[in-house]
Amino acid sequence: MTWTVTRVLRDRDAGLYLTAVVVSGFGSSAMWLVSGIWVKDLTGSNGLAALCVFALWAPTLVGPLLGTLADRIRRRPLLIGTNLALAVLLPALLVVDAPGQLWILFAVLLVYGAAGVVHDAAESALMAAAVDRSLLGDFNGLRMTANEGMKLLAPPAGAALYAAYGGARVALLDAVTFALAAGVCALLRVREAPPAPDAEGRRSRTATGARYLLGHPELRPLVLAGGTTMLFAGLNGAMLYAVVEGLGHSPAYAGLLYAAQGAGSVLTGLASGPLLRRWGERRFAAYGIALTAVAAGSRAVASDGVALVCSAAIGAGLPCVLIAAYTAVQRETPGRLLGRAAATANTLMFAPNALGLAVGAGAVELFDHRLLLPVLALARLLTLRSLLTRH
Repeated sequence: MTWTVTRVLRDRDAGLYLTAVVVSGFGSSAMWLVSGIWVKDLTGSNGLAALCVFALWAPTLVGPLLGTLADRIRRRPLLIGTNLALAVLLPALLVVDAPGQLWILFAVLLVYGAAGVVHDAAESALMAAAVDRSLLGDFNGLRMTANEGMKLLAPPAGAALYAAYGGARVALLDAVTFALAAGVCALLRVREAPPAPDAEGRRSRTATGARYLLGHPELRPLVLAGGTTMLFAGLNGAMLYAVVEGLGHSPAYAGLLYAAQGAGSVLTGLASGPLLRRWGERRFAAYGIALTAVAAGSRAVASDGVALVCSAAIGAGLPCVLIAAYTAVQRETPGRLLGRAAATANTLMFAPNALGLAVGAGAVELFDHRLLLPVLALARLLTLRSLLTRH
């Protein structure tokens, strides 16, 4: 494991990009948590707090359309541009200090999510060309470690900054991290061929990625399993503040649970390359789904210790199917289609998360989360058959 990680980090462009992920990921992790706490404090509503994350994920619904940009524009300038755009946008949140101004926060979060869809599509295509194919699993694991590992530091730091100075200061911190990430991306030396001429119409061009993924016998079950996993992740994520409330803590306690989840994700990210080579994408994804289901259902137990252990286990299990799917898509997709295919995979995997968050935000207001969580865990385990059965 150490040798493959070292080989990935020896690549200048891979190392620089992972640095950009760490920098921007710190601000993003802090902002994602604080936005929910901000809304909870202004309104007192668990449902509205959960809708912050829904606003961030909602743009994945049009991911295939947004992803076409990554196949029509050079990817390195596109990465720089999306980072700079977010750095300019986030200071708009300085004016939000009352419930009547929350529409500004939700609007910014929607744009934030859309920029993230474009950014992720460009990144997948650019790094697939820069990193040796045999090391893509290791790179994707390290990227997950860098991104999710920020949950060890960013949420507690963001919650502390919010408690001391309010949400606007956290937004400014996030803007600075995006500006720094744009500077790091400007140092990349990846050689890009000009985008190939595309004679397809807009509608056909947008649908190409979906046709390719859903017609591929290896990619289809992985991407669909990722979508099912993220649907349940959204349903469970919408109950986070109810879990915290059931433990008798303030909303800021969610930062500690996010930190525990980040610790689990760090371990999985570091081990993903060797485990993918040993088990293959399907088994690696299936084991992660099973672990996540058991841990999410166990959060119904009102215990601080159980909640922390379950958060760490969710963090370890949840990335497995995502890393497996991303790696398979990068290996199996031609470069000219990779931006659209990656964005479509994001949509198929993360759009259900937005749906789950929306449904969960309503369900948590109507039903006791201690009853919902075990039921959702059992339903999630039923989805493993498609990964463990080969036709």
